[in-house]
Amino acid sequence: MNTRLVRSGLWAACGLVFMGQVAVAQPQTEAADEVRFGMNESRAKAAGTIRLATYNIENLFDDKDDPALTGRNDDDGMVKSYKHRKAAAKAIHELDADILALEEIESEEALLWFRDEFLSDMGYEFVASIDAGDSRGIECSVLSRYPITDIRNWPGEKLGGVHPEKYGDKRNYFAGEPITFHRSPLRVDIQVGGGGAEMYDLTLFVVHQKSSRYSGYWREAEAKGLAGKIAEAMAEDAGRNIAVLGDFNCKASQEPILILKRAGLTVLREKAALAGKPEAMSHESGRSIDFILVNDNLMGEVVPGSSFVLGTPARPKGANWRTTKPPGGYASDHYPVVVDITPRESGNEGVGGGGGSGGGGEDSGSSVR
Repeated sequence: MNTRLVRSGLWAACGLVFMGQVAVAQPQTEAADEVRFGMNESRAKAAGTIRLATYNIENLFDDKDDPALTGRNDDDGMVKSYKHRKAAAKAIHELDADILALEEIESEEALLWFRDEFLSDMGYEFVASIDAGDSRGIECSVLSRYPITDIRNWPGEKLGGVHPEKYGDKRNYFAGEPITFHRSPLRVDIQVGGGGAEMYDLTLFVVHQKSSRYSGYWREAEAKGLAGKIAEAMAEDAGRNIAVLGDFNCKASQEPILILKRAGLTVLREKAALAGKPEAMSHESGRSIDFILVNDNLMGEVVPGSSFVLGTPARPKGANWRTTKPPGGYASDHYPVVVDITPRESGNEGVGGGGGSGGGGEDSGSSVR
């Protein structure tokens, strides 16, 4: 074996080249843009429909230091780069959503900064973004072309029970403390129509559930708390059209989603997500963890076959998505999830021949009673 050649190959693989006795670091090359998951292009929106989308935009922090964020949560240096903001805006333009739910937003100020910089031509006149109680300062938000009539959330609300002693095989930092929403869901009521058109009301619950493999118990508590909020909204108005959308940090087969299905919601794209189809994956790690769920009232207005994931450039296959430098066109580690709805009260007969929660087709998903 030629040891010199083997060692030379190892150093070259590490991005170092030896010149005599001096190791010279070579600049990392940026991976080529490659869309590995989701659709390569946005689908056209049918006339007379409105497009609803959710997008975890990944750490949209602005260039202003927030004095409330200190220590390990200090936002100094956390600003989302211009290149990544521009790429995210490109995806949002391609989506052309009428109502866009966003996760991992630092604040309303950061959202307006991003909107005014890149989305000033999108008609997002109405904005919702309020503190969600997260220690990192991130919250759920909505950009809308239609008036927002109500905004509410529940930061720090107790969900029942306490945190267990162990977090995996380590001590749980929150052991014994009451379980609360890690990041409160955001409820937004939106009124579509006007100018002589029939008014159509839509209620969104935008979610960003707790991450980490050891936080399953926490996500389940959050899902139960969310199901309670949905029940309260339905008690206010039994005809309410409800969409629950965002980053659930779990798969469609896992208990937090099943809790919401038992609460009467239908998961869109469920079959493709459970089948592991690349076009249905919503995260760069090759998982489908971002969803849109709808209640029976709204299911009748979902345009059959309209739900999809829009892919954006990702790191190469096999790369460590946590540590590998992203490609030039990178926008976020999540991808937007989309559905089109027809804003008219259609009862249970569906749209264009489609069914309600018991109907066929990919967008009918399934619910558990």
